[in-house]
Amino acid sequence: MNITCVKSVCFSPTGNTEYAVKYMARRLAEALGCKEEHIGFTLPAERSEHSFSKSDLVVFGVPVYAGRIPNKALPFVRSLFRADGSPAIAVVTYGNREYESSLTELRNELTDLGFRVFAGAALVAQHSMNENLAKGRPDRKDLAEWDSFLSKIPKKLTAYAPEDLPRLSLPGREEVLPYYIPLNEKNEKANFLKAKPLTDESKCDKCGICAKKCPMGSIDFEDPFLVSGICIKCQACIKYCPKGAKYFADEELLSHIRHVAQHYGGNIASNYFFMG
Repeated sequence: MNITCVKSVCFSPTGNTEYAVKYMARRLAEALGCKEEHIGFTLPAERSEHSFSKSDLVVFGVPVYAGRIPNKALPFVRSLFRADGSPAIAVVTYGNREYESSLTELRNELTDLGFRVFAGAALVAQHSMNENLAKGRPDRKDLAEWDSFLSKIPKKLTAYAPEDLPRLSLPGREEVLPYYIPLNEKNEKANFLKAKPLTDESKCDKCGICAKKCPMGSIDFEDPFLVSGICIKCQACIKYCPKGAKYFADEELLSHIRHVAQHYGGNIASNYFFMG
């Protein structure tokens, strides 16, 4: 198999998934002696159509939201990308709870788009809603595990033509399950769909970074206090605000965050790697 370019592709509001796919693409490009390229579709301005050939090795990543691909990102996956049998590695990042059906769903979606998904990984990354969950992950041990997995990829590509690559199987996870239902501290369903970030007027200097970083384009550039569109609770506006002016006050959302911390804060979650 003649791979001429390793392409990393991702939806990554807070940067964890982007770090993972870029790291993997760089390592693979070095091992294969070819060029690398990155394609992001996180922000509205980045979204354009792309097609891939059999000479492209694609590392395609998304974060896990409620055990699945983020539902607002799924239409972008389906509409922006097409492949002609391109070998692909499906990657999901999750924040210390569970990756559930996300990797299965991503494999299935990419297969429908014409990719040959032969490998996959579910990787631990610091939780976007609570920095104390999986804090500091990925760490040096994680990267060593990533490298061990990546070292097997060139041999696999050498052994098969693109159309003959074994399809990625995920034993025990072949079914795509419903989205995880978030719970509050009372172990009841937490309803925070309408929650939107607020702005501390005493801190905000209207720099516009929060608007630029919103993957839904929902924060007004002229008036960052105004969130007129959909909020997916990705926390990008909070993470990237240089003044610490953005925050959530919705009690159901905050209760859910506390619930996750109480039930999964002590976990040392694992990375999972799969090869067809």
